[in-house]
Amino acid sequence: MRTARVLREEDHEVTLVEPTRTTVERLRDEGLDVVEGDGSAESTLRTAGVEDADGLAALSGSFEVNVLACMIGKGHNCRTVLRATSESHEQVLRRYGSDIDEVVYPERLGAIVAKNALLGGSIRAIADVANRLQVVELTVTDSSPMHGYSLAELELPADSRVLAFGKAGAEFGLPDEDLSLETGDRVVVLADYEHLEDVRRIVVGDSQRVAVAGGDAR
Repeated sequence: MRTARVLREEDHEVTLVEPTRTTVERLRDEGLDVVEGDGSAESTLRTAGVEDADGLAALSGSFEVNVLACMIGKGHNCRTVLRATSESHEQVLRRYGSDIDEVVYPERLGAIVAKNALLGGSIRAIADVANRLQVVELTVTDSSPMHGYSLAELELPADSRVLAFGKAGAEFGLPDEDLSLETGDRVVVLADYEHLEDVRRIVVGDSQRVAVAGGDAR
């Protein structure tokens, strides 16, 4: 529903498929175009206009419905986006779901937002690349042990890599080994989860810890 609202605000034509009558009525009251029915049924998707649609987003809470809807959408030459309902499903789809254009896992995105809020301004998670790999943005502080050193002198642990670099107040660009690390500069790094704290210590220079429900996290 939120995706439909955002698309509508950007002047896209959107039709929702929803099986629950009360939800259908509420969405229609909002002015949204809604077809009542099963999103995994081709007859329902035809009624919703799948034959003329540019894309189909299967974002329900049912993995089976999402897979079937995307298969039907692809059969009608739609761009397909599928919501994975578990991490294992996401991994399988990314590996074998070649007919699906994009796989999204909202819970992972929500975890990244929560992590950023906990860690504060000196480190920001950008994306999870794989099970153990993450892209993070780090901001150099006065206490950074690499303050004043060049990118060529920056040694990160365990094959962690600098992907982009931005001077304070400037846009990101490809890393230039001759540029120095000064307060407020930002470094985008690809690193293994296991070594994120070491990367943070080297670039940022502090060792703040945060507590989350169920245990400690760095």
